[in-house]
This record gives sequence, C-alpha cells and structure tokens, in this order.
Amino acid sequence: MPLKLPQNTKPFVWGAVSGAVVLAVVGFSWGGWVTGGSANKQASAASRDAVVAVLAPLCVERFRAQGDAAIKLGELTKANSWERSTMIERAGFATLNGSKSADPDVARACAEILAKPAPPKA
Repeated sequence: MPLKLPQNTKPFVWGAVSGAVVLAVVGFSWGGWVTGGSANKQASAASRDAVVAVLAPLCVERFRAQGDAAIKLGELTKANSWERSTMIERAGFATLNGSKSADPDVARACAEILAKPAPPKA
C-alpha cells in the first residue's frame, strides 16, 4: 500500500528548500557568517597582528637605546620607506630572542614608528 501524501506537500517542500537557500545567501552575504577555514585565517591574522603590536615597541626601545640613536634615526628617516625595514632587520633590532633571523613584520612596524616625527613635549 503506497503512502499517500497530502496535496500541499510538494509546495511546502519547495518553500522550505527555497527558504533555506535564501537564508544561507543572506547569512553569508550580509549576516557575517564565515566558514571554518575563513575563521581560522582571520584568527591567525589577528594573532599575528597582536604579536607585531607587542614586539614593535620593544624594537623601537632597542633602537633608541643604542649610543648613536640620533644619528641612526636621521639615517633611517632619510632612507626610502621601503628600505627602512631592511635597515632595522640588518641592525638586528627586529630579531627576537632565540631567533636566528629578523621578523620582517616587526621590522616594518618598528620602522614606521621610528619614522614618525616625535610628538612635542608638553
């Protein structure tokens, strides 16, 4: 004996499927939904940015602690913007403790901080 479904079952199923598709499109487009892979990428980028934000000021302090900091700062500000991070890397200020090479993101952020004019003292 075959199962008899009510007549309005087919439109109900199509309505549910259509609603699910619309919900998914709206959720991913405007609702801020992301896939697991996107969430992992965003979390990695955020953690990397946080690490750079913490280490760049330490790099700046190491730079300013050297004996001829004023001369080196003058050289840094005269250099082209794309050369500044390389100068910081070569000097070793962006090399983390225990690391054999400089962190280019920290060097870039450090050079940007150093290249900005110092705020006037009150």
